[in-house]
Amino acid sequence: MSDDVLITPKQYDIIADIQQQTLEKLVTNAPVVEILNSLCLLAESILPNAVASIMMIDASDGLLSVMCAPSIPTVGHKALANLQPGPCGGSCGNAVFHNEAQYVQNTFEDDRWKNLRHVAYDFNICACWSMPISNEHQEAIGSFALSSFEHRTPALFHKKLLETCSTIVSIVLKRELREKRLVLLSTALNNASEGVVITDKNNHIVEVNPAFEKIYGFSESDVLGKNPKILSSGIQSSLFYQQLWHELISKDQWRGEIINKHQNGELVSQWMSITVIRDEHGVIQNYLSIISDLTELKSAQKQVVEMAFYDSITQLHNKTYLEQQILANEQNYSLLLLNINNFSYINTAYGFNVGDKILTAIAKTLVNNFSPHETFRLNSDEFGLLFEGEINIAEQIEVIQQYFYKTLIQVDDISLHIAFTYGAAHGKEHLLSNCTAALKKAKSLGKNRYHVFDVKTELVNDSIREGFIASNNLLHSALELDQFTPYFQGIYDNKNQIIEKFEVLARIVKGDEVISPFHFLATAKLSGLLPEITRVILDKSFKIMSNNDYTFSVNITEDDLSQNYLLAYLAEKTAQYKIQPQRVILEILEGVSATGKKNHIKQLNELKANGYLLAIDDFGTEYSNFERILELDIDYLKIDAKYIKNIDINDKSYEITRAITFFAHNANIPCVAEFVHNEPVQAVVKALGIDYSQGYYFSEPSPFPTTPKL
Repeated sequence: MSDDVLITPKQYDIIADIQQQTLEKLVTNAPVVEILNSLCLLAESILPNAVASIMMIDASDGLLSVMCAPSIPTVGHKALANLQPGPCGGSCGNAVFHNEAQYVQNTFEDDRWKNLRHVAYDFNICACWSMPISNEHQEAIGSFALSSFEHRTPALFHKKLLETCSTIVSIVLKRELREKRLVLLSTALNNASEGVVITDKNNHIVEVNPAFEKIYGFSESDVLGKNPKILSSGIQSSLFYQQLWHELISKDQWRGEIINKHQNGELVSQWMSITVIRDEHGVIQNYLSIISDLTELKSAQKQVVEMAFYDSITQLHNKTYLEQQILANEQNYSLLLLNINNFSYINTAYGFNVGDKILTAIAKTLVNNFSPHETFRLNSDEFGLLFEGEINIAEQIEVIQQYFYKTLIQVDDISLHIAFTYGAAHGKEHLLSNCTAALKKAKSLGKNRYHVFDVKTELVNDSIREGFIASNNLLHSALELDQFTPYFQGIYDNKNQIIEKFEVLARIVKGDEVISPFHFLATAKLSGLLPEITRVILDKSFKIMSNNDYTFSVNITEDDLSQNYLLAYLAEKTAQYKIQPQRVILEILEGVSATGKKNHIKQLNELKANGYLLAIDDFGTEYSNFERILELDIDYLKIDAKYIKNIDINDKSYEITRAITFFAHNANIPCVAEFVHNEPVQAVVKALGIDYSQGYYFSEPSPFPTTPKL
């Protein structure tokens, strides 16, 4: 089975994380608009260059309008207002009309977008995938959609994402509807769906309404003249009723949750509001009780809690429960994470259905054979064992290893030996994050290894953490305020003795302050912002270079290749600014080309085939894969600055540079020496026959590609 039809464990984790984050908001009674806006933004974060929207049918006229779409401007909401569901009504109109998912790859041509073609053109909606939102009768009442600014078709992962988001919207709306109903039942005494009980001053029942009979199964004749105690379940203590009567007499009102008993003996959860009715002299005449049945709401709340706090496959508590309900107590614990070795291969070999059964079998084994405080499933192939206090981790791991070494996990007709890699931590604060860091280190040591987090040596220094936060804030502010600016540094042709190329360098410009990547590059990578910065720099540098004929190079990161957007984005920008691809050099780090990731190599070859030039940047900093360089048909090789800056006085730097230059010349690949900062360095560079020199000796970075007099 090919990769494009499988959902990876990591992708399942992403979907589960979206579900958990949204349901957590639901559990904490966040406003519906906040919950749905958050869901849209989470979905958008999974599919770059796209926006999410929720459209709902107006019951009065059957037309669709936008309910939530935080990233779509108001004018977009208006353009989509009062949409008629139908075969030409766009992806959402079709999803509701047919009550099935619609995946439109090209809105400019697909007949399903015939009536909305102007919207597609006006807002550059190139593709749109829509999933119907259903009510309890499985009728389509709206749609959840992802609209893309580029033509594309959804993978199985994206379809699962749409299905999950649609289901969550349905749950949220059902919950909102039930809550509105509860409010109505508790305030409108004449509403027939609420039970009404009126007693006299001696608390004998004198009146009930028809809803009362439905709630309790008692007829009016069964209860008139009797004390409401006949409804008591015995669940509440005598102290509960003493406090109820004390508050009722002192405040003339009591409200609260109470559990009574149906005529058939079943327990009934209720919200009861009791009001004292007094005459004009303040003497008690009656008691009015308004009864709202909470059984259905309680069931819905239980379902939401289970979805938020339980793993659906193993029925163990999940990561959210561990963080919110256990570790929030700040008690001393020992936490042990167990990561299943090679679980992705098990899924591939046997399929996800069998994989889920194996996970369930492992969960039962961990629960039944060891004695932790509790067992959790934290990620797709990761379990957690929590122990109270500090235990001997090494001994516990030895016990687990020996058990699984001797015991096969059996599912259907399959028997497997299961092994783990372990991470552990002790303490109160940051226990899960510390344990995760320990597991990561254990994985770096190899399979079947373990590592225990050492607070004294491994905690991140506070100043480092504060620096990261400051740098992260700087990045987000710079993107929001459009402060990223391309700077240009000339590349000197040693043969023709002119500057004929430029490298584009990213800078943040705040007023008179120019901030170099040294202050934000590492944070940008950790924050996942590198592709967004690359897009900004590409767009701005292309615009500037459209006014001249220089060749120029732009840095491309592994993060850019992982998002697989470069080919389409570069095609868009070269067309927009009328720049020939042959003028654009894409500088990639040596490590990217040496990873051997098939998708990255494929992309780079596609870019090369479309006319873009390729350069290896900082060559010599990692293990060099010379064959891979030839395989990629590299146009330029840039020798790392650490070998050039002292080449005139450092014999080792000289020999390494000489070897690289020899290889490049034999492979007919032009070389660029970086960090040429003075005449002695340049003299050695020229003597070695290096084709180009780049550095402050020839050109300082500036906002425009200028060629200084040399």
